[in-house]
Amino acid sequence: MFAPADFLDLEHTAHPKLFENQNYVWDALKQIASYLQFRLKPAILGELMGKPFISNHVFIGRGTVVEQGAVLKGPAWIGENCQIRSGCYVRENVIVGNGVVMGNSCEFKNCILFDEVQAPHFNYVGDSILGHHAHLGAGVILSNVKLNHGEVAVVTPNGNIATGLTKFGAIIGDRTEIGCNAVINPGSILGRDCLVYPNVNFRGVLPEGGIVKLRQELQILQRRET
Repeated sequence: MFAPADFLDLEHTAHPKLFENQNYVWDALKQIASYLQFRLKPAILGELMGKPFISNHVFIGRGTVVEQGAVLKGPAWIGENCQIRSGCYVRENVIVGNGVVMGNSCEFKNCILFDEVQAPHFNYVGDSILGHHAHLGAGVILSNVKLNHGEVAVVTPNGNIATGLTKFGAIIGDRTEIGCNAVINPGSILGRDCLVYPNVNFRGVLPEGGIVKLRQELQILQRRET
């Protein structure tokens, strides 16, 4: 239960070692900093448009385009054929696969993005893992800190599971889609092929293929003439 292979196709990351011998999928988050410290070899093999800020703790793969206005603070490992758009902020300990879109006004910190992830508009991705071809609609927030700053637990029907983490956003399984302006609260686990409708505020565990809908009552009135 909650093993990496239950949520993620490890053939769609160049960094499967992060998940070796991990009881829980979120345990990989604890390994990112040390993994990059020993394995990262900074280089810029992609294309720079203008003069984005890129520190000397960043690797950028072939075919990746980094637009002017992006900030890559690092340490960060960016794969091939990615789009790093203007206004993207890549903070410390970020690992990105191939064919990923990281968009305007998006912030990434201590996270793993598998191949073909799309986070194109106004997203926050902190202390989270996004599986192959996961997609975040505009304005989606993966919140990573509880209001009381306490340890984050995974809430299940059979009881809570302690994670040992005070910062933990979400696990987003392969091909899961999250609609615009949804907020995914700390310690949430979403399986493969899930759908989360726009404006949902979610916390908990969503099984593979699950759908979260938000129903709201709307009133349509006739405007009175003045």
